[in-house]
Amino acid sequence: MPISRPEQPVFRFAPSPNGLLHLGHALSAILNHDMAAAMGGRFLLRIEDIDRTRCRPEFEAAIFEDLAWLGLDWEEPVRRQSEHLGVYAAALERLKAMGLVYPAVMTRGEIRAAVAAAEAKGQAWPRDPDGTPLYPGRERGFTPDEQAALLASGRPYAWRLDMGEAVRCAGEPLTWRETGLSQSGEATSIVADPAAWGDVILSRSDAPSSYHLSVVVDDALQGITHVVRGRDLYHATSVHRLLQRLLDLPQPVYHHHRLVLGPDGRKLSKSDSDTGIAAFRAAGHRPADVRAMVLGER
Repeated sequence: MPISRPEQPVFRFAPSPNGLLHLGHALSAILNHDMAAAMGGRFLLRIEDIDRTRCRPEFEAAIFEDLAWLGLDWEEPVRRQSEHLGVYAAALERLKAMGLVYPAVMTRGEIRAAVAAAEAKGQAWPRDPDGTPLYPGRERGFTPDEQAALLASGRPYAWRLDMGEAVRCAGEPLTWRETGLSQSGEATSIVADPAAWGDVILSRSDAPSSYHLSVVVDDALQGITHVVRGRDLYHATSVHRLLQRLLDLPQPVYHHHRLVLGPDGRKLSKSDSDTGIAAFRAAGHRPADVRAMVLGER
């Protein structure tokens, strides 16, 4: 896997075409674009369209229209994840060869039942930073023959990272450089805690790669030096740093910006059509108005 090591800063905005962009996306795109310009760097657009059941061509077209209307320009060609499934499969195969992943077939219902049974006995079930119960890991110790039988059973499965083994394989503690915690943008060293996420999914039988795996592979292949994204992904950086270490990928500098919240205090969703960039354009707002809204220039 040839890794690009650029001589100038490289930023990217990487939306999924599974809905219309909202003001939160506008903030992230504008910050990436403007920070790249301020540093004399490059600004790339990546379309994260692995989930073919939800991603649609009309949403991809709307992404280009919205970003162009905001006055942003990006380098061509645009990278589409759906056109590079082989590189994610190769990364997964490498982790398989290292003995760091295993096939898992427990359904959400089975996971909920296992958690409920443990909690009914007074046992506290660990949860990840998003509050989701960690995977029980029932299949973690299966032999190769047992794994083969599981895969041949026809049940839907996921390849999960054996987090305990992966952390041991990574060796020394992981950190990342974060510039989003201070007004000055000064870098802070953050200690990563990937174990808090448990055995994360890296691939499913109906999806060739998870977000965690594809994003670190793409960032490395595109030579991304600065990852600027919302704070909702701050804790996920621990998983990304672990995968970078395991796959010998370079680590970028991270900047997690504030989220744009709705009237209810929650982060915006693509289902909230009234906060979409297209809705503001249709209502007669100018690009400068949207920029002022998200950057607080009013």
